[in-house]
Amino acid sequence: MARVVVDVMLKPEILDPQGQAVANALPRLGVSDVTSVRIGRRIEIEFAGEPDLDRAREIADKLLANPVIEDFAVHLSEPGPEAVEPAGRESEPAEAPA
Repeated sequence: MARVVVDVMLKPEILDPQGQAVANALPRLGVSDVTSVRIGRRIEIEFAGEPDLDRAREIADKLLANPVIEDFAVHLSEPGPEAVEPAGRESEPAEAPA
């Protein structure tokens, strides 16, 4: 299966309150060298057969991004493991039924 990734971000001139909230919280975690944070979305589109980047751009332009306030980038997904544990999280082993 072919996977195309669409990354949607607010345009640089648009205020990003979520990003500002994260940036403001970082010093409380001991992180003082980050000057800016922007929050966006990642959308993965799977095509049957060959990936169609032009079709993915059309989908992103018409449905996934608001062109007035957002920019988007379309690219092929890197091949890799299907299930990846989120960074910084370790899974707990499942307990056996009693």
